[in-house]
Amino acid sequence: MIVWLNGTFGAGKTTAAQELLDLLPGSTLYDPELLGSGLRLMLPAKRFEGISDYQDLPAWRRMVVDTAAALLTEVPGPLITPMTLLRQEYRDEIFGALAARRIPVRHVLVHAEETILRERIAEREKASEDARAAASTRRWSLAHLGPYADALPWLRGDAHVVDTGRLTPRQTAEQVAEAVRAGAGACDIVQTPEPTAETLAAGVLLFDDQDRVLLVDPTYKAGWEFPGGVVERGEAPARAGVREVAEELGIELPGALRLLVVDWEAPKPPGFGGMRLLFDGGTLTDDRIGKLMLPGSELRDWRFVTETEAEKMLPPVRWMRLRWALRAREQGCPLHLEAGVPVG
Repeated sequence: MIVWLNGTFGAGKTTAAQELLDLLPGSTLYDPELLGSGLRLMLPAKRFEGISDYQDLPAWRRMVVDTAAALLTEVPGPLITPMTLLRQEYRDEIFGALAARRIPVRHVLVHAEETILRERIAEREKASEDARAAASTRRWSLAHLGPYADALPWLRGDAHVVDTGRLTPRQTAEQVAEAVRAGAGACDIVQTPEPTAETLAAGVLLFDDQDRVLLVDPTYKAGWEFPGGVVERGEAPARAGVREVAEELGIELPGALRLLVVDWEAPKPPGFGGMRLLFDGGTLTDDRIGKLMLPGSELRDWRFVTETEAEKMLPPVRWMRLRWALRAREQGCPLHLEAGVPVG
């Protein structure tokens, strides 16, 4: 298990983590910031051009998961991880990959109001013997207060909140330990096993009466997606699409779906790629749209969007697949793609 202590600089994550080691038997401190420092030493300087935060490196996010899994083969756990994580898509990617490895996460937000954070930041600057380094740290800390405030709405909805404004580090750790023992902060997201080879996946495009397409926002990976999922062994792809739509959205579709595209997705480590099929699920009436349901452990939101809006929301590979699927729907003829490009 991982106890992920989230929060901005000055909230008390690190001091609480140190105290928490005494309260959770077998626990080990796991600091992913060390992985970021290592990447800065190992990667060419050019790789960091335009990147101010190592969290923006896909390699760092993969290493966070892989290192956690490796550590848990050496120590009993839990891993105590004091790490600021403000971008929801990075939370989805990391926590989803941990869930796929059957590593449970307790997400705890160590929070303090902005006035208290500013006081703590000023106190640390005064206590420092290196004035130049202290001023740099103060500027960095203050600059992160805005992004933290912007992230608070989703953080409060996702994590168990411990307000540290009037707590000592020990008291904070005691509250976190009690919450963890009670199961608070559990990220009950879908636990789809990581693939070990190429996969076959079936997606379904659903439309409203304005011909906008339905996209869903998964909790377990970054980026918007089409309803659908991996085809199970011995399952017909169209049937898999129908099953996934029923499981994800509570909508029963007819079994005969029209194929729009077959797309071969190239392997891109750590992914294995495979065949991706998109089917036309038809137009939903307002009544059926009103009955859409979301499984909280798998999807957090849905939205009907235009083709232009979809381009800004989807990763490039999914956007290309959608673009050609819409052309195939207009022409009434399925298309064969390789890596999002028509062939044949």
